[in-house]
Amino acid sequence: MDTGRIEAFSDGVLAIVITIMVLGLVQPAAPTFESFFATTGLGLLSYLLSFVYVGIYWNNHHHMFQVADRVDGRVLWANLGLLFFISLLPFTTSWMDSTSFAQVPVILYGVVLLLMALAYFVLQSTIIRVQGKDSSLKRAIGSDWKGKVSPVLYLVGIVAAILDPGEAGVGIGIALVAFVLVAVLWVIPDRRIHRFYRESTEREP
Repeated sequence: MDTGRIEAFSDGVLAIVITIMVLGLVQPAAPTFESFFATTGLGLLSYLLSFVYVGIYWNNHHHMFQVADRVDGRVLWANLGLLFFISLLPFTTSWMDSTSFAQVPVILYGVVLLLMALAYFVLQSTIIRVQGKDSSLKRAIGSDWKGKVSPVLYLVGIVAAILDPGEAGVGIGIALVAFVLVAVLWVIPDRRIHRFYRESTEREP
């Protein structure tokens, strides 16, 4: 089964997710910088973080399907699972912003990030199973240390937010730092799959 339709559908969903998030930004009550920072400032920061996450998943999804030479029904459903959790990002982002990073919204935001990471791992593993023992994707991702570290950082953030002693206290700060740190790890270009794909095509006669 060709991968063209699954990539096109995924691109469309991710584009809609970004559009929904930006439409959720609150317009300042007055045409002043003071009103902008008071009304939109936090929302813009949370939108930026979520935008980066969507961009990271789009980027890695694109590279992964460069070496996915075939897909089946299992891959289609695994991909839908990933898109489902990503589609929850606008809601959790908006709720976190509207409550000024209150405890429960931050916890839920972290849970959604964790579920997105797990869903991506399931999709990646499903493609590898479909490709068989000589999976090109498995060889391309190598040890995948980023994929192993990210869920740990999400869990640290979630637990820190749960144990937060007060409204927007130290635990919330630790959680947000953990979420940002994961984003920074993945924003740094990861060229494993791209390099493997280039080398493979260059070896072809």
